[in-house]
Amino acid sequence: MNIDTAILVILSVFGIFTGIIIITRIFGLRTFAKMSSFDFASTIAVGSILAAIVINKDQGVLKGILALVCVIGFQTLFSFLVRKNDWFKKLFTNKPQMLMKDGEIYYDNLQKCNVGVSDLMAKLREANVHKFSEVQAVIFESTGDISVLHSSAMDEVDSMILEDVAT
Repeated sequence: MNIDTAILVILSVFGIFTGIIIITRIFGLRTFAKMSSFDFASTIAVGSILAAIVINKDQGVLKGILALVCVIGFQTLFSFLVRKNDWFKKLFTNKPQMLMKDGEIYYDNLQKCNVGVSDLMAKLREANVHKFSEVQAVIFESTGDISVLHSSAMDEVDSMILEDVAT
C-alpha cells in the first residue's frame, strides 16, 4: 500500500465517522440500539456501507454518507410506522414470549425461541434467583434479551408489565 492510499483510507474513515456522528445526532441514539431484527439489519447495512467506503477507493465519502442517511432514514420511518400502526407492528415485530411463569417452565416456548434450559438457568442465576417459587415471570423479549421478574415475597406483577407477552 502506498502513502496516497493510506491517506485516502484515513480521510475516508474520518469523513464517514464524522457523517455517522452527525446522522446519529439527528436521528437519535436508537439508531444503533439493540431493539429489533429490523434495527439489527440496519446496523449490518451501516457496517457494510462503512466498510465499502473505507476499503474501496472508488466509493466516495459523500456517496457513503448519502447511503447512511437513506438507511437510517428508512429505519426511522419504519420505527415510526411500528409505533403508529398496529397492523405494521404485528407484521414486522416479534411478540415477547413467556418462558416461565409462577415457577413453571414453558418448555414449548423455550423451543420456539431457541432457548435452552441451561440458558434459562444461567439467566435465573444472573438475576440472583434462589428458588423457582421466587420466579414470577421470565420473558424472551422481542430484542432477544431475557427478562427475569422475581421476588421472594411473591408480590404480584402489575398486569401492564406483562401486556403483549404471548404465553
